[in-house]
Amino acid sequence: MKNHFKYSYIIGLAIVLICYSCGVSKYLPEGEVLYTGSEINLQAQEDTLNTKKIKEELLTLLPTSPNSKFLGMRLGLYYHFKAQKDKPGFINKWLNKKIGEEPVYLSDVNTQRVEELMRNRLDNRGFFYNKVSSEIKTTPKYGSVTYSANLPQPYRLENFNIQKDSLPIYKEIEKILTDTPIKAGTRFDLAVLKYERERIDHQLKQRGYYNFNSDFLIFEADTNHYKTPKFDLLLRLKKNTPQKSIIPYTIDSITVYPKYSIEDTSTIKETTVVNGIKFIQENEFFKTKRLKPYILFEKGQKYNANTAKLTSNRLSSIGSYKYVNIQFKEKDTTANTDDAGSLDMDIYLSPLTKRSARIELQALTKSNGFTGPGLAISHSNRNVFKGGETLSITGNFSYEMQLTGSDNNSSIGGGLTADLIIPRLVPFSPSLFKDNVPKTKISLGVEFLSRTDLYTLTSFTSSFGYLWNENKYVYHELTPISINYVNLANTTEEFEEILDENPYLENSFEQQFIAGLNYKFTYNELANEEKTNPIFLETNFDIAGNTLNLLSGGKETAFGLDYAQYAKMDVDVRYYHRWENENTFIARAYAGIGVPYGNSTTLPYAKQFFSGGAYSVRAFQIRSLGPGTFYSEDDDTTSYYDQSGNLKFEANLEYRFPIFSYVKGAIFADAGNVWLTYDVETSDDDSEDDIAFIEELNSKGKFSNNWIKELGVGVGFGLRVDIQSFVIRLDLASPIRVPYYEEGERSRIPFFDGGDNNLMFNFAIGYPF
Repeated sequence: MKNHFKYSYIIGLAIVLICYSCGVSKYLPEGEVLYTGSEINLQAQEDTLNTKKIKEELLTLLPTSPNSKFLGMRLGLYYHFKAQKDKPGFINKWLNKKIGEEPVYLSDVNTQRVEELMRNRLDNRGFFYNKVSSEIKTTPKYGSVTYSANLPQPYRLENFNIQKDSLPIYKEIEKILTDTPIKAGTRFDLAVLKYERERIDHQLKQRGYYNFNSDFLIFEADTNHYKTPKFDLLLRLKKNTPQKSIIPYTIDSITVYPKYSIEDTSTIKETTVVNGIKFIQENEFFKTKRLKPYILFEKGQKYNANTAKLTSNRLSSIGSYKYVNIQFKEKDTTANTDDAGSLDMDIYLSPLTKRSARIELQALTKSNGFTGPGLAISHSNRNVFKGGETLSITGNFSYEMQLTGSDNNSSIGGGLTADLIIPRLVPFSPSLFKDNVPKTKISLGVEFLSRTDLYTLTSFTSSFGYLWNENKYVYHELTPISINYVNLANTTEEFEEILDENPYLENSFEQQFIAGLNYKFTYNELANEEKTNPIFLETNFDIAGNTLNLLSGGKETAFGLDYAQYAKMDVDVRYYHRWENENTFIARAYAGIGVPYGNSTTLPYAKQFFSGGAYSVRAFQIRSLGPGTFYSEDDDTTSYYDQSGNLKFEANLEYRFPIFSYVKGAIFADAGNVWLTYDVETSDDDSEDDIAFIEELNSKGKFSNNWIKELGVGVGFGLRVDIQSFVIRLDLASPIRVPYYEEGERSRIPFFDGGDNNLMFNFAIGYPF
């Protein structure tokens, strides 16, 4: 008890000393008073008013904010004053650079100007004849301001009319006003009136009014007919509005230049007309029947600003053009005396370079701990079949070593992939999508991987699918045909022993022929820099083997090969909170499950889930967690294959902050594991050791109601070198909870308990999420 009192006394004394040392009043210049902030008191004569919202709006008019405080201390101001001394010292100068703040004095606050701004804002919100006053409260060193506003009854709308006129534009405006937010009984609000002018202008531009402008509209408020706070509202066009602004325009001609270049001075061009649209190009650079569906205008159609924007976006999305320039030109102005005008529409398309090659020297780091140099060579041919198609061929070669673990395994890998991107749905009609350009992707590839002293894997892949953006946040990728064949060869005795000792692993390697359907949905707000709290969500669905099962009549082989049957799904959700100076907090949750059925008793090895490593729970080695509380006592090579499952949960918290220039810091906490949702079956051929292994795997690796107690948990911190989105990441982590220890012994103090296993260093390329 005495010790507790002593420690409390010491801590309290330390806090008092810190607060005293961080006092700033002694640094204030003579005659100056430190500004500590303002408050606003509202008094309204109408009980139904939402004064909280009005108060929040008035607070935005305060031009001056006081110096920030932390636990009652103005640290930013304190270190600013300390840095002004003759010999401030390195620490004070550094802290001033990072968190220092210029002092804000009461003399900097212009209360009369603030009162004027508040009165004007309240007038604009319908509180005419309002009263605003201010009161300054001071002590010898500090001062604050209290603003008081008396809100009379607001003026509310009684009647809203549009000027009666025979001009066609008034009929269009009247139709648009059916959705107006300005209704009888609503409070006068200048911001709403400005918004309504912009809305009407936007709608008119979708109805052919090419030259219209919101400034041509005027709202007239009349309060003379009422003794109470009411007003009538009249909407009309301003006098002397140009004639050409109040008539709709139609498209008289459309001309497209599929291969436009300012430097091109050739006069020899071929002209092709398709559905009234002229295509002028040399040697048919782009097939007209392929280009026409991207143009949403037709001759004789009314001008529409949205259609023009969509047409530009669609043409840009083809992937063959670097510039898309759509120009509208008014025809003979004498036509403006009639009821309609005419426009010529010219579309200038500047192609990207047809062929491009790229060589990359890479530093590779993978989730299995292998790191090393790589070389990638790619070649792209745009508009290869004169329909906007892009053919990309990529070759890669890598040499990698496993930095974690005691065996120092190495691998040599390489591959060749060909992707054909077609900017339309094949074989469906391109008119199915108006707002975006869906694409068809056809891929073929071959890869090989040689693991030292273990095996050689050769894989062949092919796919046919579609990808499209529903809007700027939502992305879909549907692959109805996905085929993957993996050939395991040149296995060494060491690897054969691993398979013999692990029947579960042996079964997962037997079915190497996978054919199925994949679907990916992505919702991503991260690209929007204006969002303070962006969300990222991605889900994948993978189902395989059903079609082969039908074609083979239910047999276990197709085309002489064992094939896999399973369904797999995963969800990745991330929440980001951004604030000033690149500070970011991220919360992430991941869950995935795969279920084998029919022809399969286990998931193929490539489709199983793993936990632990630089992109997972960073306090544990690569793929060293799970399933459940299972832990392999064998060497690193064997355990690398043992510890997988068909169910995975993972959660991460991370705070990222800048340190200086391109160097960033992070503090994080991770939790996760994998489990099995089914019992691994034994066979008559299994040895006693095999059966014992499977029984242990089933007892410790099975998912149960105690799964939360079986999570691996760790914390850590890291440094990241972020140069224009190229990130080198160094993380140091330590476990808090180790699931494969006996219950009651799983918790530990990070960075202290655990002996040689209390620290885990991760080197990686890119952020973990």
